[in-house]
Amino acid sequence: MNFYAVRAIYKYEMARTWRTIAQSIVSPVLSTSLYFVVFGTAIGSRMTDIGGVSYGAFLVPGLLMLSLLMQSVSNASFGIYFPRFIGTIFELLSAPVSTLEIVLGYVGAAASKSILVGIIILLTSTFFVDLEIMHPFLMLTFLVLTAFTFSMLGFIIGIWADNFEKLQIVPLLIITPLTFLGGSFYSISMLPEFWQTVTLFNPVVYLVSGFRWSFYEISDVNLWVCLGMTGLFLVICMSGIFWIFKTGYRLKN
Repeated sequence: MNFYAVRAIYKYEMARTWRTIAQSIVSPVLSTSLYFVVFGTAIGSRMTDIGGVSYGAFLVPGLLMLSLLMQSVSNASFGIYFPRFIGTIFELLSAPVSTLEIVLGYVGAAASKSILVGIIILLTSTFFVDLEIMHPFLMLTFLVLTAFTFSMLGFIIGIWADNFEKLQIVPLLIITPLTFLGGSFYSISMLPEFWQTVTLFNPVVYLVSGFRWSFYEISDVNLWVCLGMTGLFLVICMSGIFWIFKTGYRLKN
């Protein structure tokens, strides 16, 4: 393992974060805080508790997951797309750096940024709601697994995209709707039985449910199923990246 190469890629990507701190950190934290103000304080004060948890506190895991998914995908996709766009990717591919080291550098940096934003949002939420984390270790496990999984998905999107417009298609048209419909703002038990069944085909449901259980021990889906589905997503993304480097898809041409 060439740790010098991994560290070089990681440090370069993290340095870009500090150069664009307003866009990378301030913007997602501010936008999520607005959700807390509007939904948690203004609307939440007029809503009944869900599973014995106030609506404002109930929102926290869902909003954290929404921000985590979007930041992980966008950070990783732009991180690998930009070297392709300016042509420096060929220097990286010709260097004595393995596929694993390249992925560790880019995905590790993207996941680190997302986790940092998630922790800041979590701390910010305490100013708006009374927050309780019953299983902090499990919460951090879901946080890290989700960040790395969707950073890998973003890495795949960054290689697939051949223009800046395509970088936004999947996050805006697929991931955001799935997150909003995945129980971020409500419990799927509130839905009619038919739509509850349909919602179970939404992969984000398992991420939000497992994450929320670590806070309040309430979940729409069994915890072990949530952990299993999270692990399955991770394996699928890892397999996709392995296939890309093995075939040279969108890299060698």
